Amino acid sequence: MSKHYETVFILTPVLSDEQAKETAKKFKKQLGDLGAKIVSEEFWGLKKLAYPIQKKSTGFYHLFEYTTDSITLVNELEVAFKRDERVMRYLTVALDKHAAEYAEKRRTKIKGGEGVPFKQPKKEKSNA
Repeated sequence: MSKHYETVFILTPVLSDEQAKETAKKFKKQLGDLGAKIVSEEFWGLKKLAYPIQKKSTGFYHLFEYTTDSITLVNELEVAFKRDERVMRYLTVALDKHAAEYAEKRRTKIKGGEGVPFKQPKKEKSNA
């Protein structure tokens, strides 16, 4: 049975937008070559980091969601991340059925253009 995974990685901000997308395309091709079925891919662009990594305060974020039967595929992908100097950080998570359902809902909201409505907190009336 296939297992569902999500991998987020951060590329160095020294790259141009186009170079960051090309790097992500390289990893996507590697996933396909290793036999993963890519469910979703998101390029989040240049974002501020929570803390400096390699003396950098920003990075290009990219997310892959995929299914595979092989745990060795995840290991091989992470070895490729370690070898590539453009990758500053990465994290792979195995999704359980609830996380996979949530990811599906999130994807449909993004594709459908729907946003989660933001409600302003009600202001307390003061008796002053």
